[in-house]
Amino acid sequence: MPWDRNQMAARAAQELEDGMYVNLGIGIPTLVSNYIPDGMTVTLQSENGMLGMGPFPTEDEVDADLINAGKQTITELPQTAYFDSAQSFGMIRGGKIAMAILGAMEVAENGDLANWMIPGKLIKGMGGAMDLVAGVGRVIVVMDHTNKRGETKLLTECTLPLTGKGVVDLIITNLGVLEVVDSGLKIIETAPEVTEEDIRAATEAKIIN
Repeated sequence: MPWDRNQMAARAAQELEDGMYVNLGIGIPTLVSNYIPDGMTVTLQSENGMLGMGPFPTEDEVDADLINAGKQTITELPQTAYFDSAQSFGMIRGGKIAMAILGAMEVAENGDLANWMIPGKLIKGMGGAMDLVAGVGRVIVVMDHTNKRGETKLLTECTLPLTGKGVVDLIITNLGVLEVVDSGLKIIETAPEVTEEDIRAATEAKIIN
């Protein structure tokens, strides 16, 4: 059975390490905060100016002034710090954030990432993804293996405008986990009852043994 959104987020949380500063992209990556292992300290950074994000609020905790970069309401922690966008992007561009876990529309076999726009569709802006993939230590993509039309999102080359070239380190999809290596993608884990052949059949990008 392929993983669902929460199972993909839980698998991504296994890549976290104690003491990390991590940025979570919108969509499935935001769910990773629900699966940080007990006893592990991970500080979440939001590029709109918040360090130390708490969990999503219950209905009686909602504060419209507390939002993440994806415009979702969140909560604060006793140690939460606030700052302007210039300081936030200074952290990102200065290499202070260890990992970014992002969604994607396409990933190429060489680690190219496209996740910020589809030509002709209205978007609010490019967000912080371009800075994140250039400035953080490690980039993990969490996404469905295929789009709504059943077409693969793991390609030989991206067809959409790039967010960054050769920036992706690890890809977690509903079918499994693939590592970006020098000569292509390497399957390192499959979802339950999903075979490596299933992943190969759903992938255009080169998969190496």
